[in-house]
Amino acid sequence: MEASVVNHPQLMLYAIPKVPSGDGPYVRAKYAQLVEKDLETAVIWFWKAINAGDRVGSALKDMAVVMKQLDRCEEAIEAVKSFRGLCSFQSQDSFDNVLLDLYKKCGKVDEQIVLLKQKLRKIYQGKVFNGRPTKTARSHGKKFQVSVKQETARILGSLGWAYMMKSNFITAEVVYRKAQMIDADGNKACNLAYCLIKQSRHDEARFFLEQVSSGRYPGSDEPKTRARLEELLSELDSVQPPCFMQNLPAGPGLGLELDHDFLAELDGVMSEWGPPRSRRLPVFEAITPIRDQLAC
Repeated sequence: MEASVVNHPQLMLYAIPKVPSGDGPYVRAKYAQLVEKDLETAVIWFWKAINAGDRVGSALKDMAVVMKQLDRCEEAIEAVKSFRGLCSFQSQDSFDNVLLDLYKKCGKVDEQIVLLKQKLRKIYQGKVFNGRPTKTARSHGKKFQVSVKQETARILGSLGWAYMMKSNFITAEVVYRKAQMIDADGNKACNLAYCLIKQSRHDEARFFLEQVSSGRYPGSDEPKTRARLEELLSELDSVQPPCFMQNLPAGPGLGLELDHDFLAELDGVMSEWGPPRSRRLPVFEAITPIRDQLAC
């Protein structure tokens, strides 16, 4: 929501939020949403805009956002899936992002994973951003450019988090390592360390946490990352694994559920956006003998 600031000799006043001009159902919906703060009425007008063909793409996305605020996420998901076909091809990527946000709010982890894999597949096939190298994104009212490389790392970070929510720490580790190779940051390093802690690989986990502590990665000084770092270091310091658990990479109860077709496609993405000296992460070679041993 954008608002202009008015200078006044005695006080600063915020003007009424900007709404589109006109008198159609979409404009009425935005007025109800932004000015009157009547979200239920806004939803009614957004539906009318969609049915009338009035800025359908914007109405559908805005309605989904309002429904999320009203804890009507399931309804929003069905609406987006049912009506996104009325919108342009160029807008489909933004609808994917709306769905991912709604899936996360609803705890639909499996649906998140499927959609994130689809987005990675588009990158692999060169279809992301409608073939352009960058796209314009908006956050807190500010526009900025996002490269395909940055988008790949962002999607991988979200996918790693989804696998963590499924307690599939082996696959989450693989995905986070890939993401760090493309665009490293402190938050993903902490999540990678968490995956390693859950596999009782404490020395490796401590290495990544110390890297964050020393500011090795961008974003290491952000408050949320620092809080996460302290939490993980405390957990790591409290762990006293039995001797037989030392250096044990993984086990059937530690989330060893590898999707080999997906990992092959992920290698394809990395061949495009990863470091040129390596097309395949050593972690795959480390996983292969473990997988073969478990199969026996």
